[in-house]
Amino acid sequence: MTHPGSTATTPQTPEPDDRAALDGARPEARWWRDAVVYQVYVRSFADANGDGVGDLAGVRDRLPYLRDLGIDALWFNPWYPSPLADWGYDIADYRSIDPAFGTLEEAEQLIAEARAVGIRTIVDVVPNHVSDQHPWFRAALDSPPGSPERQRFWFRSGTGPDGELPPNGWQSIFGGPAWTRTNDAGVPGEWYLHLFAPEQPDLNWTHPDVWAEHEDILRFWFDRGAAGVRIDSAALLVKDPDLAEEAPKHEAGEHPFTDRDALHDIYRRWRSIADGYPEPRVLVGEVWLPEPERLARYLRPDELHTAFNFDFLSCPWEPGPMRASIESALAAHAPVDAPTTWVLSNHDVTRPVTRYGRTDTSFSFESKRNGTPTDLERGTRAARAAALLAMALPGSMYIYQGEELGLPEVEDIPAERRQDPMWLRSGGVDPGRDGCRIPLPWGGDRPPYEFSPEGAERPWLDQPDDWGRLTVAAQSGATTSMLNLYRTGLRFRRAAPWSGDGAFRWIPSSDSVLAFARGERFACIVNFGPGPVALPVGAHVLIASNELEGGELPQDTTVWLRQAQDQAPSVDGLPGREHSIG
Repeated sequence: MTHPGSTATTPQTPEPDDRAALDGARPEARWWRDAVVYQVYVRSFADANGDGVGDLAGVRDRLPYLRDLGIDALWFNPWYPSPLADWGYDIADYRSIDPAFGTLEEAEQLIAEARAVGIRTIVDVVPNHVSDQHPWFRAALDSPPGSPERQRFWFRSGTGPDGELPPNGWQSIFGGPAWTRTNDAGVPGEWYLHLFAPEQPDLNWTHPDVWAEHEDILRFWFDRGAAGVRIDSAALLVKDPDLAEEAPKHEAGEHPFTDRDALHDIYRRWRSIADGYPEPRVLVGEVWLPEPERLARYLRPDELHTAFNFDFLSCPWEPGPMRASIESALAAHAPVDAPTTWVLSNHDVTRPVTRYGRTDTSFSFESKRNGTPTDLERGTRAARAAALLAMALPGSMYIYQGEELGLPEVEDIPAERRQDPMWLRSGGVDPGRDGCRIPLPWGGDRPPYEFSPEGAERPWLDQPDDWGRLTVAAQSGATTSMLNLYRTGLRFRRAAPWSGDGAFRWIPSSDSVLAFARGERFACIVNFGPGPVALPVGAHVLIASNELEGGELPQDTTVWLRQAQDQAPSVDGLPGREHSIG
């Protein structure tokens, strides 16, 4: 279902030979290298018990939907007991399930039932910090300075005459100082480090207890059938023991709390644990780094398997930056033989339909603001084109729940209903991340759109009144909907229409077009420019993100082609450059 006035195409019906390919078996070996992983934000996915909060029973009920979508794995945001200072990323117990979501037994059942329909499970681990309600931190607060309990964290004396100033000037990622002072029996005491909220004290990864605890957590979930772990804030664990101040410029590996070289020892140990299982488990890193070469170091054969490609996620919808992002990612991953991941959205960023409808189509936390003029029709066209582009690239792909429905960012949330600490700590300047975490619409024409059963409590975040056209039920019956574009595109992707090794190479094109081939006969073409682009004569259209115009490719549209046997891929005879990667 698209926004009023948009022009969407009916996904092309597979030809007979295409149908046969779509039914083919997919190799299991190293499944993660080209997997499609669906991110589940449990709180907003589906509410089975009617308390207004999504739960594991809701996910289990919707497994047929996820199977039919055509995904290979589910990644769950933290589902552990938490006081919710950062909506689950402040974990009090890594070996249990938050009662709002269900029980440990239900999690085990979900992992098993998903695997039975061909879907693996990836769980989130958060090794940089714990909740201030975690037993370790409660014990640290109850213990004196210098005690063993405090050595698991970063407790330090303050500066200034009476220690009233923080140990250094580090700033929290959520805003404000990265240090909070304790109150020891009514007397101001030491300060502790938290790179995120004060309720998320950072762990000290020089302490052996921290290493042992997290290795045991990995085994705990691997033993219960989890196929892998996603590692939150994976580049932040190790800190400079001298707590040196941040400098405007620093040598690679010398930042006081980001991307320090000692991190790699941790992940080598984790990789040995993951590889020790009959079906090796997968390590996925959340690594925000501007230098692709530094990112690639985490993907060496004895460290992480994959890492999120945030450069692609935040890239503006423009041909030059998109090409540069793709080239950079493929070039950086090739020397370590690691698959690139392609990500358009997640639970932290503005949804693509909204972002691509703005003058500035890139994403950064600093520039995210409510009230920015948005053309949702243009954004929807571009989001459809971006989805097919990402599906065609070599590597794995991540889909954030609701992306396949074309949900927009919800920006008119009343202040009293906002939940995100980024909004709270910024005094409302930063709109926060609630707008991309709105509960999913499943059916019906009014909230809660079958997210919860009849008579349920109000959802934890309200859904817009005009989402009836965006529900799963409404889109399932509309051949031109975003949902059916995703379903059809993922079916073709699973069949690997590029055949063989699917080697990637650019096809000569104009500056307003991205065109590449994979293998001998498959081509993907994206038109960013205002003028339509003629398609190669004799090429068979597999799928297009929007309607073709007189057989030509209009603006903000992606098409997949199968070339004739004797035809070299080209685009309209347009001049350009050709460069091979992979």
